[in-house]
This record gives sequence, C-alpha cells and structure tokens, in this order.
Amino acid sequence: MKIRKTLYLKFLGAYLLFGILCVITIGTVTAKLTLEHLTREKANSLYREASLVSQQYATLIMSDRAGVDTARAQLKALDTYISCPIWLMNNSGKVIYSTRQADSESSEIYTDFDPTSSGSYYMTGNFFGAFQEETLSVFSPITSRFRVLGYVVIHSSMKDIIASRNEILNISYVSLGIIMLLSLIIITMFTIIVYIPLNHITKAAEEYAAGNMEYKLESHGRDEMGYLAGTLNYMASEIYRSEENQKKFIANVSHDFRSPLTSIRGYLEAMIDGTIPPEMHEKYLKIVENETERLTKLTNGLLELNSLNSRGMVLEYTDFDINEVIRQTAETFGGTCMEKKISIELILTGETLFVQADVGKIQQVLYNLLDNAIKFSHTNSIVKVETTEKNDKIFVSVKDSGIGIPKDSVKLVFDRFYKTDLSRGKDKKGTGLGLSIVKEIISAHKQNINVVSTEGVGTEFIFTLAESRTEE
Repeated sequence: MKIRKTLYLKFLGAYLLFGILCVITIGTVTAKLTLEHLTREKANSLYREASLVSQQYATLIMSDRAGVDTARAQLKALDTYISCPIWLMNNSGKVIYSTRQADSESSEIYTDFDPTSSGSYYMTGNFFGAFQEETLSVFSPITSRFRVLGYVVIHSSMKDIIASRNEILNISYVSLGIIMLLSLIIITMFTIIVYIPLNHITKAAEEYAAGNMEYKLESHGRDEMGYLAGTLNYMASEIYRSEENQKKFIANVSHDFRSPLTSIRGYLEAMIDGTIPPEMHEKYLKIVENETERLTKLTNGLLELNSLNSRGMVLEYTDFDINEVIRQTAETFGGTCMEKKISIELILTGETLFVQADVGKIQQVLYNLLDNAIKFSHTNSIVKVETTEKNDKIFVSVKDSGIGIPKDSVKLVFDRFYKTDLSRGKDKKGTGLGLSIVKEIISAHKQNINVVSTEGVGTEFIFTLAESRTEE
C-alpha cells in the first residue's frame, strides 16, 4: 500500500514541480526573450524614423543652411508624434541640436560617446550618463559626400517596453493557470478512471496472493481496467476451482492408495500370524497381486500426466486404418464384456478408413474410452463405437447406455483427478486420470473431443482425427 501511495504522491509532486518550473521559466527565460524581442521591434521602428531624419533634415541643421528653422520645426513635430526626444550629435559627442532643448541653451558634450561600442544600431542604458532611468537609444549616421558628419539619436524610455513585456507575461501566467487547471481536471479524471480502479485491482491481487481466492473484485467498466479486473476475477475463480480439485484429488488418491495398501497389509499380516491357513494363501496372494496392479496403474497414470506436462507430447504421425485399430482394441475387452454381459457394437464407415495420427496414442484413447464406457454400463447393455467421415475429418464416437454424468459435472470430466459422485460408488479401481490423458492426446493432435451425457441414460464421447490424404 505504501508503494501505491508514494507513486501517486510522486505523480502529484511532478505535477506541482511542472507548474513551478513553468512559472520560473516564464519569469526568467520568457521575460528576457520577450523584452529582447520588444526592444528590437521598438529599435527597428525608431531606426526608420532616425534614418528619415538623417536623410531629410539633419544635414540642413548641422550645416545651418537655409531652411534650418523649417527642419527644426519638423523634428519637433516628429518628437511630439513618437513621444521621443531627437538629438543631432557630431562625431565628438557634442549635441548639436535637441528637440527637447531651447536653442539658447548650451549643448552637452559626451566625451565617451562611441556609437560603435554597442555593436549594433541601438543600445540600452543611461546613454553615457545622460539619463537617470534605463533608456533605448537608436543611432543613424548623418552622411554627406561619403563622410559621416554625425548621428541622429532617438531616445525612448524602457518603461513602456517593460510595461508591454509585463502585459505579455501576465497573459502567459493566465494561460499557464488555465493549462494547470485543465491538467488538474485531467488528473482528477485519471484518479477516478485509472488510479482508484488500479487500487482495487492491487487490493484484489494482494488478497489473492494471501490465498483469499473468494475475494470478489467489482468490475463495471468495459475498458482495459474492466477487462483486467474481469481477468483477475476469472483467474481467482480458476485457481479456487483448481485448489478445490486438488483437495479432491488428494482425498481421492489418498483413498485409492490407502484402500489397496490396507488390504495388502491386512492379508499379509493374516497370513503371517496364521489367521489365514496356508492352504488359502494362494487365493489371498492373488488378491494382493490385483491390489498391487491397481497401485501400479494409478502410479503410471500420474507419471504419464506429469510427463505430458513437463516435456509435452512427442507424436509419430503415420497413416493407418482407424477401423482396424477399433476392432483390435474392442477385442481386448472380450473377457470383461463376457463377465458383465455387455456387447460392443461396431458401426464403421467402409471396410477401411485411413487417418493421419499417432497410432499408439489413438489406441490408448480408444482403450480408455471403451474401458470407461464398459465400467459404467449396466449389465446386458450395448456399447456402440461408430466412425463417420465429414469435411476431411473422421469422427469417432464411443457411446454407452450407463449411469450417465450429472449436468454440472459434464464440463469437468476432462479435469485431472476428477470423479463424479455417481461414479465413485461404481468405479472402485479408477484413478480419475483416464479422460485427462485422452484430452491431452487429442489436443496434442490439434483435434477436438466432446462429451454428451444424460444422467441415467448414458454418455457419448466424440473425437475427431485428420483424414489421411494418402491413397491406399
């Protein structure tokens, strides 16, 4: 739980850090770049005016030729229009004329004046001590006969530029606030749609990890979270069912092992202490032999299933006559059928019917299905084995008229170690592994097997095989 909370707090912390960094970036980098941009734009505008002055009026004023009064009047009008003082300066730094200074006033001399010191056509600062506040000063040379006579200098306070910069920054801050608010809405939606369901899923995973497979995870959505929750629920139910089957298996196997071992031990002790006389030993040794055979069968079934799980099933495909294999397998149950008065009826398509599969494994499938059918058939009944051909598939059916399988148990008959309650009283020697082995073999062939059963009427198993494409 701490990990989940820390992760979410880190996410919120990252969100807040993002907001703080954005504010700092706007206040520093954006503010600087915006000021530089506005200053450059203002300088370009003033430079155009300064160039116009240097071309039309500056030479007249500096040379004091006819028309100087008109030129000065034009410059004062321009000063009023652009709200910026206009100076005419010579190369020595002397102010020849200023629109903000009366003609009778003495002109200032700036000995440090050097228009090339800024490396550009404008500079910011106090203009060599001329102003008390930061000022933008733009230069345009006054030329005559390819000689620089002086400069037109237009000054503009940086207050207006800084005010414009601040207005732009305010807009940026408002935009950032709106973006952060929208992001907060997205985070809230993320919390509701993702984080809270993920917390529930994590809680469920913890419960399942602790072994509480009965914990129910509520799943409402149809998105990935809903699908994940549904998958976890399904996984938990399957694990729970598997654990229940395992408990049943342990109980079944314990019973199946304990019963013959108890019989073997009881008969051997009776023979040793003389309870069973020597002349009866052969009879009871035969019973002991049957019980050991039963234990061997159970052990072999367990080993075979374990082998299928650990390394898969290696198949040796050949083309063979399935009808002939069915006849041979049915013959092996002749003695058992005579004892129980059960007959096996073969309804086979054609004299020969070739399939492509592992003949040994399919023979084992047929043996297990026939053994199962005979075991649960009533006396004086018929077990039918039928083959049919359809759509390049061979269908093999093994049908009995025995006790049947309860409806709730039909889907579980192929589970390993599973035995129905009805079969338990009748199947004294079964291990609950035969049908699991059948399912594994058919699945390894990439074929299907199905079961149809009605309790008290009988059961039919139908599996498919690939039809042989070799002409026989």
